[in-house]
Amino acid sequence: MGENKKNQKSKNENKQKEEIKNAEINEEVKETKEENFEEKFNELNDKYLRLYSEYDNYRKRTANEKVELIKTAAENTIVALLPIIDDFERALPTMEKEEDKTHYEGVMLIYNKLRRTLEQKGLEEIKAAGEPFNTDEHEALTQIPAPSEDMKDKVIDVVQKGYKLNGKVIRYARVVVGC
Repeated sequence: MGENKKNQKSKNENKQKEEIKNAEINEEVKETKEENFEEKFNELNDKYLRLYSEYDNYRKRTANEKVELIKTAAENTIVALLPIIDDFERALPTMEKEEDKTHYEGVMLIYNKLRRTLEQKGLEEIKAAGEPFNTDEHEALTQIPAPSEDMKDKVIDVVQKGYKLNGKVIRYARVVVGC
């Protein structure tokens, strides 16, 4: 019987050791799972933040593109109207010389109304006469000797007016530059 008790005691000790080992293994597995869950959470959170940032950038970019499109939506129509403004500007001085001013005043009213409407839409004339030559706004057709030293590299004559629409050049001013 003594041996039986020893075996029983030995079995109980082995059982306890096994239970302790199992508990330690279970604890390690739990810790590993928790670490994996934490890593997975951090990875998914990082992916979410990146996706959110990409979407936010996309939304801002498309909003800016829409605003820009709205600003320049009428650009082709306004460019098509510029020769009509040029025709008005050529016709008005000859009409002003006539004795009957009623036609001149009527045409002047129409011209001014057209100009105001286009200016409200963002059209502005590029100042050229007497200004320093600027390749961003002017197109030099020719160079002539400057009448005075201070007119060198400045616009002496404007052959065709230039225009900007909301700050963007839609037609360069064609000019004669002093050299």
